[in-house]
Amino acid sequence: VGERIKLSYTRAMITAALRGELENVAFIKHPIFGMEMPVHCPGVPSNLLNPGNTWADQAQYNAKAQSLAKEFILNFEKYADQVSPEILAAGPKL
Repeated sequence: VGERIKLSYTRAMITAALRGELENVAFIKHPIFGMEMPVHCPGVPSNLLNPGNTWADQAQYNAKAQSLAKEFILNFEKYADQVSPEILAAGPKL
């Protein structure tokens, strides 16, 4: 399922970040992983900036995202006593 993002888009994202071109762009928060995703990035189609938009079947994307989050949470339990509460709070939310 899915494909890698084109290298030219990856480079455009990095270039935009390094040049400060994302400082005044709106961001949306991913509902499970909490990452902030820009709604616009020069040189990158906007539909690629939100991973859910790249899947033909939104229900399948949501199921896969929840599955990945569960796996992360279970795997991270072994480190829970070694990190700060802030790090724990930054993990995926189900």
